[in-house]
Amino acid sequence: MKYIIILADGMADEPIEQLGYKTPLEAAHKPNLDWLAAHSRVGLLHTVPQGYAPGSEVAHLALLGYDLDRVFEGRGSLEAASMGIDIEPGEMAMRCNIICIENDKIKNHSAGHISDEEARELIEYLNENLADEQVRFFPGVSYRHLLKIKGGNKYVHCTPPHDVPGTPYKDVLVKADKPEAEDTAQLLNSLILRSQELLANHPINLERIAKGKDPANSIWPWSAGYKPAMETLNTKFGIKKGAVISAVDLIRGIGVYCGLKPIIVDGATGLWNTNYEGKVQAAIDALNDGCDFVFLHIEASDEAGHEGDFELKKRTIETLDSRVCAPILEAIKNMDEPVSIAVLPDHPTPCSIRTHSSSPVPFLIYRPDCVPDSIDSLSERTAGNGAFGTMKDDEFITEFLKK
Repeated sequence: MKYIIILADGMADEPIEQLGYKTPLEAAHKPNLDWLAAHSRVGLLHTVPQGYAPGSEVAHLALLGYDLDRVFEGRGSLEAASMGIDIEPGEMAMRCNIICIENDKIKNHSAGHISDEEARELIEYLNENLADEQVRFFPGVSYRHLLKIKGGNKYVHCTPPHDVPGTPYKDVLVKADKPEAEDTAQLLNSLILRSQELLANHPINLERIAKGKDPANSIWPWSAGYKPAMETLNTKFGIKKGAVISAVDLIRGIGVYCGLKPIIVDGATGLWNTNYEGKVQAAIDALNDGCDFVFLHIEASDEAGHEGDFELKKRTIETLDSRVCAPILEAIKNMDEPVSIAVLPDHPTPCSIRTHSSSPVPFLIYRPDCVPDSIDSLSERTAGNGAFGTMKDDEFITEFLKK
């Protein structure tokens, strides 16, 4: 048996008045997802353990069966693995967004989805002016970058910028959770303020403003941690060869620690305009080339949720259905081994709040030989009545990967 997880990031939502009090998942035209649901067993999954914020780093680790209390070391350390950046003993890593601040408020978490090329130049500029033996920035994808601090203390309280659009940035600056982290908190706040001075009149931002685009006028570090110690999926479940396909450093980094090979696809953006066909073909090729497990991550619905754009979110689900699920269903018909498919989000990203929530997410598990339950459409409201009921901890991944 081979296995593929199609992870539709942030796809789950809440009923929306303009959609007739349906969620985007309920309102979307999704014949292939509905076919899968009708031939699968369905359930709800708690992906955010109690006490944790509903971020993708938490939800992905949880749905893959990891004990967060044992392995979680923040988002930055996971993204570092994807970027090939080692975290040495005594070093702290953090996700470092470049964001847009307008009238002293956080306008958005992405600087208007700045391009990789523009962002790289800005990060290099910050390294020239802010980096030293203790502090170093590393460019990533679009607004998502990495900050490493030698001697940094991870016990700082940092607010993810996508959680607080419209909030005065001074209200959500870094705070120390423990007295010994006070110096780290002060250093991070100093870097934020100094970055604003440096970026305000950078030529890239002046050009973006002239074109009516949001400037990338501040860094925003968050999710601090050290290097995690994680068992691979081979050790946990006997996965001999696996691959992870994503445009997002975080997801690729989780894959690296899980023992999966990251596959980079040209034109994969992490947005609704990503190279769906390229990512799907990479997944199909990986299954045909000896992989027994593929984790295919599609970010588009999450970004639409952060934008609060329910029509766009509905379209991202329809695109997932027609350009991801349909070709994969067609391809597995001709494979030498049977293929099991799981489809689920990592967490909800409700358009009404424009950030993540901790509600359980709907999922399906399809096996060619399974006896389906009575659920014929995957949705937030129907999934809890499926054969799997409501799962938590490692129950989903253990069920999916059972021989």
